[in-house]
Parts: sequence; C-alpha cells; structure tokens
Amino acid sequence: MEISGVISAVVIGIVIGALGRLVLPGRQRIGLLWTIAVGILAAFAGTGIAAAFGVADTKGIDWIEWLVQIALAAAGVTALERFKTRR
Repeated sequence: MEISGVISAVVIGIVIGALGRLVLPGRQRIGLLWTIAVGILAAFAGTGIAAAFGVADTKGIDWIEWLVQIALAAAGVTALERFKTRR
C-alpha cells in the first residue's frame, strides 16, 4: 500500500469514526485515537462487506457502503466503550 493509500485510509477512518460516534446517543468515553482506529477498521470491514454483496462500486456515491461503514463504526465504538468501562 502506498503512502497516499494510508493517508486516505486515515482520513476516511476519521470521518467514519466521527459519524459512528454521532449516531450514538449520549457521551462516549473513548478518546480520539480510539475513534480513529475504530473508524479505520470499520472503513476496511465495511468495504469488504459491501464488495461481498456487490454494492461497493456503483455509479455516483456509494451510499450503501457508507451506511455499512458507519454502522460498523457505531458498533465498534459501543463495544469499545463497554469494554473500557468494564475494566
């Protein structure tokens, strides 16, 4: 993976992580770096899931792929927050 691909993954991860936090009610007690990490993982996993269903590359904006990524980010933020509060 080239440096531009890594930078793109980080930027998309920031956006996906932030959107994942926004759809959750209340305050999340995880930091910015955790949000970015969850967002990056959700972006990669969401792209894989969308590709498996054949909706990753469509004409225009890939709304279904974005929704899958945001849902995964929200689930990841929730899971991480529950894990951290249990400790």
